[in-house]
Amino acid sequence: MQKTLKKSFSLLAMMTLLMQGFTLEIGSAFAASPGDVVINEVAWAGSTDSANDEWIELYNRSNQTVDLAGWVIEDDGAPNYKLVGSIAPHGYFLIEKNENAVTNISADQIITGISLANSGDSLVLKDPASAVIDSVNSNGGVWYSGNATTKATMERIDPDVKDDVASNWATAKVGNGSKSSAGSAIIGTPRAANSNYAGSGPEIRFDSAEINVNGTATVNISVYADNALDLYAYGFEIDYPTNLLSFQSAQEAAFLKADGTSTAFNAALKNHMEGSLIIGDARLLNPPKGVDGSGKLFDITFKILATSNSSANVNFGGGSFISNSDGDLAAKFSPTVIKYNNSVETVGTVTNLTIAPGDKRYSLKLAWDSDASGATSYIVKRKKVDGSFATLGTVNSGNFVDDDSVSGGGKFVPGVNYQYQVVAVKNNVQGNVVNISGKETRGLAGDNDRSDIVNGKDIENLARSFGSDLADEQYNPLMDTNFDGIIDGKDLIDVGVNFGMSY
Repeated sequence: MQKTLKKSFSLLAMMTLLMQGFTLEIGSAFAASPGDVVINEVAWAGSTDSANDEWIELYNRSNQTVDLAGWVIEDDGAPNYKLVGSIAPHGYFLIEKNENAVTNISADQIITGISLANSGDSLVLKDPASAVIDSVNSNGGVWYSGNATTKATMERIDPDVKDDVASNWATAKVGNGSKSSAGSAIIGTPRAANSNYAGSGPEIRFDSAEINVNGTATVNISVYADNALDLYAYGFEIDYPTNLLSFQSAQEAAFLKADGTSTAFNAALKNHMEGSLIIGDARLLNPPKGVDGSGKLFDITFKILATSNSSANVNFGGGSFISNSDGDLAAKFSPTVIKYNNSVETVGTVTNLTIAPGDKRYSLKLAWDSDASGATSYIVKRKKVDGSFATLGTVNSGNFVDDDSVSGGGKFVPGVNYQYQVVAVKNNVQGNVVNISGKETRGLAGDNDRSDIVNGKDIENLARSFGSDLADEQYNPLMDTNFDGIIDGKDLIDVGVNFGMSY
């Protein structure tokens, strides 16, 4: 580390201070290694509003804050862009050519000298010691991706790939609600996960990539976390077109508080204006401890303003994040498009719905009459412990068997009442929900290993899962004999009541 001392501070004076027990503070900082910070996105074509709406985004892959003072980005071999400021762990750093290049997201730094040739430049990121931390298009040829006509940006696909290779770059597919200098939509994701992101970490997504709405006044969409590990908190900016949608309400789901932990959920329009919905939540635990697995984070209801067939892109905007008990996490954020059809398709309701034990033990069979209005498929759902309904499958006929082979289904505990829903579907339009419930009676509650006798092995199995809930790896639905989402003394009572009984 280099340090400049005033000339008047002589060697003798410094030695005197040290002899007197004083320590000369020279400071410390996290020393980044190659690949810790990467060039993540490049708007080399500007925008449809102006060729001067150029910007470069950096991403910090490390778990430490990185001080960018003294860093440079060399453009075609010259240290043209000198950096200042810092970049948070797993955070983004947005460098704009002018303060209006991205109008609705503040730049981390303005460098008016940015000049990116449409024919291609080489970009090399160096630290204060001139060590190369990252490089992009280092041969100086044509840009790996991006589009000079649509002005879509060039996005890094996987930030964990450190090599400067064209295969790790792609043209942005969608925007995140950001606007350029005259208000046009940017096809790119400044200060947010790239639309082509394929790196490690969980996925934050809506119900599906495309949500169809047919003739209704409102639409309900949900946000999920998939494959989360130690998820402790989140904050999202959800951007949507105000000419098609109007925010009505947001409701927290159970995932973050699956183990009974209190949470702090809030939702509000940004500056009380339609177009950007700010949502945040955190588990109220200190020290922090998150949850694992997959589940629903919250539901949003929008009013449909459209009067004719149209579509609306709904995106996770800049500043969206998730964090674990230590800090921010890398994640994939997947947008959705709501397609509105003002014509109303008529779909009937399934009739004569029945439920009975299946042909094999530990199975239930649902049957119903086909819909007279011409339904093309039927959705079957089962109620989960948290009260929500999970889709078990979609079938084309009037029957469905739920057993251990069904993803999210089966795992029956004898005597527990399981609730189902069946919905007829025609041309992506769903009919009314029909509910039914049933139980498997062939077996004994407490026989969690299905050996047809409740004995010491069942006690051992329950003990190994004791105290676990839905968010824990140790949770096993076969041990949860009272179907309340936690394996505790109530389940042990069932083992005790039937202990020694055989089926």
